Amino acid sequence: MKLRQSERKKAKIRLALQGPSGAGKTYSALLLAKGLSGGDISKVAVISSENGSADLYSNLYSYNVLTLPSPFSPEKYIEAIALCETSGMEVIIIDSISHCWEFLLEYHSSLIGNSFTNWSKVTPRHKSFVERMLQSSCHIIATIRTKQGYVLNQKDGKYIPEKVGLKAVQKSDIEYEFTLVFDIDIKHKAIASKDRTSLFMDKPEFIINSSTGRKILDWCNSTMTTKELTSQVSSCVSLDELTNLYRENPDIAKIIEQDFIEKRNLLQELINPKNYVSNGTTNSHPKS
Repeated sequence: MKLRQSERKKAKIRLALQGPSGAGKTYSALLLAKGLSGGDISKVAVISSENGSADLYSNLYSYNVLTLPSPFSPEKYIEAIALCETSGMEVIIIDSISHCWEFLLEYHSSLIGNSFTNWSKVTPRHKSFVERMLQSSCHIIATIRTKQGYVLNQKDGKYIPEKVGLKAVQKSDIEYEFTLVFDIDIKHKAIASKDRTSLFMDKPEFIINSSTGRKILDWCNSTMTTKELTSQVSSCVSLDELTNLYRENPDIAKIIEQDFIEKRNLLQELINPKNYVSNGTTNSHPKS
C-alpha cells in the first residue's frame, strides 16, 4: 500500500451524445471520432443497432461498422466492444445504448414475481455493460435517444400529464458514467450538460465538427496537471515565455487563467514599473 500524488495520465474519453431522433447524433459522433482518431477514420468502428443508419455516411468516410442483430442484450454489446478492440480500433461509437436499456426493460417486464426484487436480475447485466465501456482501451462515444418526458399533475381533481422536457432513454443516472455529455437539439446544436474536461462547460451552444474531437484528444493526451502548470507559470521570467506556455497548453491554461494574468501583470511591472498601474494598463505621462 502506497500513498502517491494525484496525476492524470493519458486518458480515453467516455462521451455521450443525447438528443431526439433527427438531431444528428450519428453524424456528430463520426465527426468527433474523426478528430479523436487524429484524422484516421479507418481506426473508427460503429457498433450499430439503428437500422443501418451507420452506413448512411459511408460516402464521406471509410469507417468500420458492426451491425448488432436483435435482441440488443448487454452481452452482445460487450462482445462487440471486445471485437472492436482486438481489431485495432481506436474509437468506438455505440449507436445507440438506448436499445440496450429497452431490451432490459422488456426483460424485466417478462419476469414473474415481485417487480422490485426482479431488478436484481436486471441491474447486474446493465452494470456489466457500463463497466465494459468504462474499461475499454478505446475512446468511447455512446449515443442516447431522448423522448418527451411527462409528469402527472393534479388539476380540478383529475391527474393531467404535463410535459417536463426531454428524457434520456437509458437508466436515469447514466450521465454519471461519462466524462463528457453533449445534448444535441433538432437543429444539430450541441451544449455540454456535463463536462469534467472543463473545455465546453458554460460555453454557448455550437455545432460539433472534427476539430471538437481533436480538442478532446489534446485534453486526453495532456499529462500536465494544473499544479504543474501553475508552477511553470511562477517560473516564467519573460512575457514571451509566459505566452508560449499558454499557447502550448490552451485548455488547461484556461482553468488557471487568473494565474497567467497575475504573472503577466508582474512581468509588465518589472519591465516598465513607471508606466504600469494595478489594472495592467499604462499611464501617459506628460513630457516635462
